[in-house]
Amino acid sequence: MGAQPLTIRTIFDRMRTVYGDAEVVDAFATGAGRTTYRAMAERVLRLVTVLQELGVRPGDRVGTFANNSSRHVELYYAVPLAGAVLHMVNIRLHDDQLEHVVADAGDSVMFVDDDLVSRLGAVADRMPTVRSFVRMGKGETPGIDGILDGESLIESASACADLPELTEDMACGMCHTSGTTGMPKAVVYSHRSTYLHAMAMCMVDGLAISERERILPVVPLFHACGWGLPYAAPLTGADLVFAGADCSPDALARIIASEQVTWAAGVPTIWTSLLPLAQAGDADLSSLRTLGVGGSATPRALLEAYDALGVEILQIWGMTETSPVAASSRPRRRHRGLSEEELRDVRAKTGTIFPGLEARIVAENGAELPWDGESVGELECRGPWVAVDYWSHSGGTAAEKFHDGWLRTGDMACMESDGYFRIVDRSKDLVKSGGEWISSVELEGAVLAHPAVREAAVVGIPSKKWDERPVVVVALNNGASLSLDELHAFLAGRVAKWWLPDDLVVVDEVAKTSVGKYDKKAIRAQLSDRVLP
Repeated sequence: MGAQPLTIRTIFDRMRTVYGDAEVVDAFATGAGRTTYRAMAERVLRLVTVLQELGVRPGDRVGTFANNSSRHVELYYAVPLAGAVLHMVNIRLHDDQLEHVVADAGDSVMFVDDDLVSRLGAVADRMPTVRSFVRMGKGETPGIDGILDGESLIESASACADLPELTEDMACGMCHTSGTTGMPKAVVYSHRSTYLHAMAMCMVDGLAISERERILPVVPLFHACGWGLPYAAPLTGADLVFAGADCSPDALARIIASEQVTWAAGVPTIWTSLLPLAQAGDADLSSLRTLGVGGSATPRALLEAYDALGVEILQIWGMTETSPVAASSRPRRRHRGLSEEELRDVRAKTGTIFPGLEARIVAENGAELPWDGESVGELECRGPWVAVDYWSHSGGTAAEKFHDGWLRTGDMACMESDGYFRIVDRSKDLVKSGGEWISSVELEGAVLAHPAVREAAVVGIPSKKWDERPVVVVALNNGASLSLDELHAFLAGRVAKWWLPDDLVVVDEVAKTSVGKYDKKAIRAQLSDRVLP
């Protein structure tokens, strides 16, 4: 059998030849820029030359500080093809975190979106490893002395005709975790892991990425490799559509309608914000078939609302450490014949781990728990696109996350007999009340079904009597009001009586992390002075 290495080069060659006519669109408010995979591939080869002329060598780390665009995707290919490692820097990190992740990676060159030059300029002088900053785009935003004009460099460069030899075990990408429990930690992806991850995403029972799709990744390309979509889409010829920096509901509605998007990906809060426009008839979602939703659990009310609009939500689970996509909520054979309501219960669960990966649930003492649909333990997984350690500069092996080749996910889950599983909560977010566990995820989903509620997060607050009790923090729809008594009345019969929250806090917007998840750490800090009876 052939022994050709599984590398980004393989995806690149297929992208520019078999699918050379597929389209890449920068659907910005200023006007849509359009190109093809074939034309983009030519720019990629010129970028390889630019990188080499900037002194980038195999193994070097090259950072990006950018929003979603075709220019960003070009670097997804040019950097690995040069034998270097693409480091996608989260543009929403705090200054000290930015300084940390760039130093941790040891980035030698940093590509920066023009409209983010001034933002990065605030900390650029604290990044001594970066020899060159390169502007992406034709703007002239000030902020970094000596920054190079990327478009001029590409225009004057010739296409690289002699790409470096790549092996599948070479590193090709690096992402840092979102840093919700400390400084971000770096995960390094290999060519092989990235290729296998892209193939798994394209499987019918995975995400079913195919040539017929026009994909809108609302998930940032700086977050966990943009969920792998910049590699999975070109592998099968799917078009890519990018929103740039503006992911407001109005912008997304405009893009979905004008570009006839069929498949979109993002965290639940994105699709919650778009929903009122669609329900009011102010957003044309007629082209949209699938919403890939990940990052946190999809509220059942959101499933119901989009089902009513004819759009299927596919729940996706994964982590930065799993490249990131590792499971999806495709119903199984045994679910055939269920009613729509029963099937919605199935789709509201997490789903099945992808072929190629293994999953199990374990007790606190490390014992593996049965797949009986009742036992709850920590979900662990392993496989060829699951990390076994963090980047060595992050402190070496993290015993609390990795052991014996298994990744401790921190998610508490319940596994059914055929491996279909449901994540109950993050282990640190479970509320322990009187010795019993309350799932913040399930309680949040129930609260979000209330018509007045736009966003809802549940955290545990110290209680003198019960150790902890749940408190709900909500943002309400415009003009709506809600009292704790009204919420209790609504939740009666939907959750156990002892799950009813002890307090309700109304805010303008629930605190979120840099990637759009509810920031439970920040919420707890905001409520730190509260102690319940």
